[in-house]
Amino acid sequence: MSDRKPLVILGAGGHAKVLLSLVTSAGFDVLGVCDPVLADQIGGRWRGVPILGGDAALDAMDPEAIELVNGIGQLVGGTGRIKIFQRLKVRGYRFPVLVHPSAWVDGTADLHEGVQVLAGAIIQADVVVGANSIINTRAGIDHDCCLGEDVYVAPGATLCGDVRVHNRAFIASGATVIQGMTIGEGVVVGAGAVVVRNLEARQILLGFAGRKKAVWRDD
Repeated sequence: MSDRKPLVILGAGGHAKVLLSLVTSAGFDVLGVCDPVLADQIGGRWRGVPILGGDAALDAMDPEAIELVNGIGQLVGGTGRIKIFQRLKVRGYRFPVLVHPSAWVDGTADLHEGVQVLAGAIIQADVVVGANSIINTRAGIDHDCCLGEDVYVAPGATLCGDVRVHNRAFIASGATVIQGMTIGEGVVVGAGAVVVRNLEARQILLGFAGRKKAVWRDD
């Protein structure tokens, strides 16, 4: 515990609230929060932690002395979370792996930089999760799954064993991916969908109440 660095949370929206709960529950020291919408409230407090200002507040901080929490949530097609991670990595900042105390992560799992595992999530044996990915509340990632970078697994989603998920895929709430499937780069799996075949890059699978269809995104 003694080698932990104080944290600065980036963003003050819903995902940032959840992460503040995580890091305080896990015993981290939170130095403060940075968000452009709070730039005129420097010296105040956000949910009990100091407001440091907007993005410019980081300019006065030594990247070796702190670590950052990416509190920007992930929406379908959104790039803000990815861009801020990449931009600040280039500047020398680091993002710790964060695991909620109520989550369960097998000791053989490999979680890369900036991965966030939220309350009640389960990550089983020999799973790999790429950098800046989110495993959200009560999501389940079973044995031998391999997730790329910037992957989002929403609350209650389930990946059965040996699933491959490529970079920037978005798996929405309550979706299920059966064993051995491959999810291509940038794929969106809709809420409640059941994936029973491989999905190629940038495909969207929509499904609820047993109805499923696939379409292609323009990008």
